Amino acid sequence: MPTKIRLQRRGKKGQPFYHIVIADGRAPRDGKFIEKIGTYNPLTKPADIDILFDRALYWLQSGAQPTDTVRTILSYKGIIYKNHLQKGVTKGALTQEQADAKFDTWLKDKEEKIASKVNESEQEKRGEAKKRLDAEKKISEDRAKDLAEKRMAELKAEEAEKVKAATADAEETAEEGAETTGEVAVEEPKAETPVEEAKAETPVEEPKVEEEAKMEEVKEEAKEEKKAEAKEEVKEEVKEEAKTEDVEKKEVIEDKAETKEEKKVEAKEDPKKEAKEEVKEDAKEEANVEDVEKKEVVEDKKEEAKAEEVKETEEKKDDEKKAEK
Repeated sequence: MPTKIRLQRRGKKGQPFYHIVIADGRAPRDGKFIEKIGTYNPLTKPADIDILFDRALYWLQSGAQPTDTVRTILSYKGIIYKNHLQKGVTKGALTQEQADAKFDTWLKDKEEKIASKVNESEQEKRGEAKKRLDAEKKISEDRAKDLAEKRMAELKAEEAEKVKAATADAEETAEEGAETTGEVAVEEPKAETPVEEAKAETPVEEPKVEEEAKMEEVKEEAKEEKKAEAKEEVKEEVKEEAKTEDVEKKEVIEDKAETKEEKKVEAKEDPKKEAKEEVKEDAKEEANVEDVEKKEVVEDKKEEAKAEEVKETEEKKDDEKKAEK
């Protein structure tokens, strides 16, 4: 059996990925192979093909037989066409320069076709995304319309109920007024003073209601004015506190500047003191650095101890699991 150029399957279930290999024809599909010359991913558009051109051409010229799928891959990459041109060069039908020129023109045409296909696929994806967006917008608009219609219906129903309640209240008041006037007329038909008093009482009640409403409005306005005044007072207090903080900061800065100037003057007067102070500051900084390093060492030791404890606990759990099995 001659050698074959074929695919070896890799990848998960439903996500195939292939290796292009040179293998003995008697070997199993995913078994031993002589050489791996490329990869093939059919899930992308266009398919992702990575192949060693020279090695594939060498094995074709050596007599390796490609499978149907590999033959289409090799023709897609131009390896079979290159092999055909090289046969013509060996027979003397073409020169090497002519063969190379023909292959270059073929490659350019192939790259243009691939680029056009890629652009078409991208445009299709954009069109599909646009269609999805339009459909979602339409759905959202329909939902908004439905909600608006429901809200309008609810408002109309509420208004109708309010109108019914108002008419019912008016009818009840009218009936009560009619009953009272009838009773007065039956008991004292000649006396006109009670009727006039009833008539005088009804209009007096309305201004009382209006006066109460005005008093409530005045009270609400007074409450709002008090709230506004309280807010303004709070704002003024905040501003005053900010001013005091700024003044304190300025005083602190001025004090620091004065102390620096005093130190400079003292340093000019006594250079020895300045040298001593510098030595003291260097010693303090070194002590701080040593403290920080000691703390870091202690923290590293603690972390190592924690890691060892975690390892021991995991080993104990594994031993327990093994014992249970």
